[in-house]
Amino acid sequence: MEPVKNPHDRFFKETFSRAEVALDFVYTYVPQPIAGLVAPETFKLSKDTFVDEDLEERFSDLLYEAELKGKGKIFIYFLFEHKSFQDPEVALYLLLLMVRIWMNYRKQKKTGSLPPILPLVVYHGEKEWKATPRFQDLVGLMDVMGQYVPSFEYLIWDLSQYTDEEIKGGVLLRVATLLMKHIFSKDIGKLLPGILGLLEDLKDSRTALQFLRAALRYLSSGSRHVSREELIDALKELYMDEGGDLMATLAQQWIEEGIEKGIEKGIEKGIEKGMLEDAREMLQEAISSKFGFVPEDIVSQIHGFKDRELLRKLLREAVVCSDLNVFKKALQEARA
Repeated sequence: MEPVKNPHDRFFKETFSRAEVALDFVYTYVPQPIAGLVAPETFKLSKDTFVDEDLEERFSDLLYEAELKGKGKIFIYFLFEHKSFQDPEVALYLLLLMVRIWMNYRKQKKTGSLPPILPLVVYHGEKEWKATPRFQDLVGLMDVMGQYVPSFEYLIWDLSQYTDEEIKGGVLLRVATLLMKHIFSKDIGKLLPGILGLLEDLKDSRTALQFLRAALRYLSSGSRHVSREELIDALKELYMDEGGDLMATLAQQWIEEGIEKGIEKGIEKGIEKGMLEDAREMLQEAISSKFGFVPEDIVSQIHGFKDRELLRKLLREAVVCSDLNVFKKALQEARA
């Protein structure tokens, strides 16, 4: 399997591009005078990046927009420092990126006031963030030139300064936060059952299935301290006894790495215990995990099958087949 080039960037975007997670963050960690004005029904992803090639080795970003109740529009800009170290001049880069956001807005809307931007820096290094959040602190001669210098500061979300108990929010935000906080920790293997166990209330949902896949991909590619055995043991402890329904989308990753024995059992038990719709969803998730998408014609055919045993066979085929055309052939044979 080709390694993920930047697992931290990928996990951040997979998590925070979910509007419900980003909004949960805003209501949990943004100061109340601002968060309390955000109209949740208007909160939406505006653009997935303003970071160019010169900055992508340091940062990744997501831009949300929302209406403030009775006070116009606001942009909420997440800038993720995806290295384990901190850049002392983040405020300088933020100024550049914020100007890009405003210029993009002005191209779309020629007149009127520019919406305010709330800049949020997400940092998951092990050492406390020491860089100044004030842009003015980067500029000399402020005593005489201050009125001519842009004035703003960013909100820093430094995970190193939170205990696990202080991490709040909904299940997905808490799990994502704990994984990012401990990804460099030597003890992460011991912490996994407790962290992934938070997903228990969601384990029968498609969302939890997708999120667990992203979490395990992040752990396997972003941590140097968790072994395959610890990861498999944590999954067995949490899910195997209840059918292993959450294992389906992970099968491809682990089978290619030669760790299929326990997962195969989980897939089979999950199909046997699951409802027909669960079996269809697991098959679609396995195809999406393997090939990156599920063609509409395949979705239509999958929903036409009413035999769970047949769906189980197709799931196994999706896991081991070499390309999508091979799977389509298996699908045609199943319909015959």
